[in-house]
Amino acid sequence: MIAKTRAYISFDYDHDKELKDSLMAQSKLEDSPFEIVDMSIEEAIDHNWKDYARGKIKQSDLVIFICGKYTDTARGVSAEMSITHEEGKEYFLLCGRSDERVVKPSGSHSSDKIYRWTWDNLKLLISGSR
Repeated sequence: MIAKTRAYISFDYDHDKELKDSLMAQSKLEDSPFEIVDMSIEEAIDHNWKDYARGKIKQSDLVIFICGKYTDTARGVSAEMSITHEEGKEYFLLCGRSDERVVKPSGSHSSDKIYRWTWDNLKLLISGSR
């Protein structure tokens, strides 16, 4: 039996929502070597959204940051990176666009690597090989 990983998925909602949807769809395929329990915020919430996000991140095993063309200017992603650091959660950066330049979220470490989005990489990254 494959252990479930509770992942909070951070992404630029204005530009990259379809990438998050693709990651979720991959995790649900019959031959998927992993399953992601999505803890992301989907609906619009009030001005206390950072507190809500912190609660969801605290409940997660790790945070996956999907990197796109404008990730560095997405304020929500930047706030989620700060919360991830403050809570000491494991995370990794996933390249969401193989056909164009992608950028790291604001607040990420200069040493953070953006990993290619492949089946083999996802298996390794989710299992802790980073």
